[in-house]
Amino acid sequence: MNATELSVSRGTAPDSGESMILAQGVRLSVPGAPDILAGIDLSVEEGEFIAIVGPSGCGKTTFLNMIAGLATFTSGHLTIAGGAPKAGRRDTAYGLARDALLPWRTAQQNVELALQVRHVAPEEMHRRAAEMLERVGLADAAQRFPAQLSHGMRQRVALARTLVTEPRLLLLDEPFAALDAQTRIRMQEHLKLLLMRYSGTTVMVTHDIGEAIALADRIVVFGNRPAAVRVIHEVRLGSRDRKVSEVRADPAFGKLFERLWEEIEGHAS
Repeated sequence: MNATELSVSRGTAPDSGESMILAQGVRLSVPGAPDILAGIDLSVEEGEFIAIVGPSGCGKTTFLNMIAGLATFTSGHLTIAGGAPKAGRRDTAYGLARDALLPWRTAQQNVELALQVRHVAPEEMHRRAAEMLERVGLADAAQRFPAQLSHGMRQRVALARTLVTEPRLLLLDEPFAALDAQTRIRMQEHLKLLLMRYSGTTVMVTHDIGEAIALADRIVVFGNRPAAVRVIHEVRLGSRDRKVSEVRADPAFGKLFERLWEEIEGHAS
């Protein structure tokens, strides 16, 4: 198989040992209403970047919240690094669509917050926050308040805050959904570059098919409610260090985009 080909599998990926995330028949039922999840089967290995796509309202974010330990399920089996999901894990970071910056704190102080709640020593906290802001290109904006930053700059601060803890598990729920198209691509590029220095596992929920293709190693397609994993695409578009613009220009990108669109639309209500 060459660098621009892709492969497709059904259901759970082969387990090469203890998975970082292992879901087996994860179901969510609500009394008196249709089921939300019909039985999710998925294995995510250490260091993988997984994107979850599917029809709007199919339960993607609900499943992400289960991984984070923020939501429960009614039956099935779900483990994170061999243990039960648990809210507040120190090795997990969760990035949301809204930046949720504290307006009374500077950009650097907002990034430091993620370390402060982990009781990192002040000197190390200042150093790591400054380094992360530099990586996202905001070293000169460290002392500005959120109201003094553009929307894209605010999202970069939020991204820096999410990654400054160097999480083993990174969960992203539509992290760039509120941005305009041009800024969104720039943020995808920032994320891609940051993850080159990150050895953890990433699970991202997105409605942006192009974003999923440009960033992920595998794309998991959920069907409509009650959701199950319909198909998993392994993305083979060259090395991880390719720029987002280069990936989007690859002919295989368009082919996979069209296939994913058809699969999602086929399961939409």
